[in-house]
Amino acid sequence: MLKKSYKFFIKKLTRLELFAKLLHKESHKDNDIIVQFRKAGSNCFIPPSAYIGNPKYISIGDNFASWHNLRMEAIDEYMGQKFSPSIVIGNNVSIGADFHVGCINHITIGDNVLIAGRVFITDHYHGNLTKDDIGIAPTERKLFSKGPVILMNNVWIGEGVCIMPGVTIGANSVIGANSVVTKSFEENSILAGSPAKLLRKLQ
Repeated sequence: MLKKSYKFFIKKLTRLELFAKLLHKESHKDNDIIVQFRKAGSNCFIPPSAYIGNPKYISIGDNFASWHNLRMEAIDEYMGQKFSPSIVIGNNVSIGADFHVGCINHITIGDNVLIAGRVFITDHYHGNLTKDDIGIAPTERKLFSKGPVILMNNVWIGEGVCIMPGVTIGANSVIGANSVVTKSFEENSILAGSPAKLLRKLQ
């Protein structure tokens, strides 16, 4: 039953017409931002309120759609540090309002992923989170990546979730609202909490 409802929800939310109707605004479909991406598929809806940092490092697949205040940042330089960021988003990805992704390493979002509003995904920290950082203001600490973030196909992410560096979420997994994900989970996992823990496996 859950799987049926999930597929129906994905199908409805990935329709470009629905987003255009709800937002009552023109998308960036014919704007310069789309052509600046490393790769952009067909039927991509980028809201006018979006902030896209360094789109040349970002690839998006077909039928991508986001509500307002999309924020994607591929950071290639910070306080003299140089990075080679890569954000890769698959096909049929639907994202709610106020989504923020920050990347200095690598972030992958697979096909058919559904992301609710106010979700944050990052592959880096300000500093190494050690005692050496105590005497340095957070904004002045060097950026450090613990590892890439990978969301496999058919993942469903609830409202207010934070996904931290070095995390892989297996295919078909569901993340409960307001969870903070600090470690990896296998496919077919239902997880929730802060920090997130496995509740059960989808059978």
